[in-house]
Amino acid sequence: MVARTRQATTSPKSALQSMNEPCELCEAARLTEWFYEDETCWIAECEQCYVPMVVWKQHDPAPPAALRDTMMELLGVVVRESYCFDGFYVDDNMRSIPAHYHAHARPRGGFFGHGLRRTDL
Repeated sequence: MVARTRQATTSPKSALQSMNEPCELCEAARLTEWFYEDETCWIAECEQCYVPMVVWKQHDPAPPAALRDTMMELLGVVVRESYCFDGFYVDDNMRSIPAHYHAHARPRGGFFGHGLRRTDL
């Protein structure tokens, strides 16, 4: 009797990308407003969900904890300065680009940020 093994399958969106494939986050195209950038990360409005998103500049899904904490602090500053969220939570479930660390700040009780940008600046 031959043991049958089931071939693993995955959605193309959740498959890890190799560095031979293009990465939108590595490309860092300025398609929306950018709020912050340094040698470690950048923060811009996500073009899909209209909330601020922090992106680690290294193509890796797992930054060290201390670096992640720093990026979360920077993301919080952008939320408070540029959005009218009545509280927010950090969503770092990397749904469509799982091989490159990024996290979204989402409005409490919501997912999208349509109409929540501050206009009094």
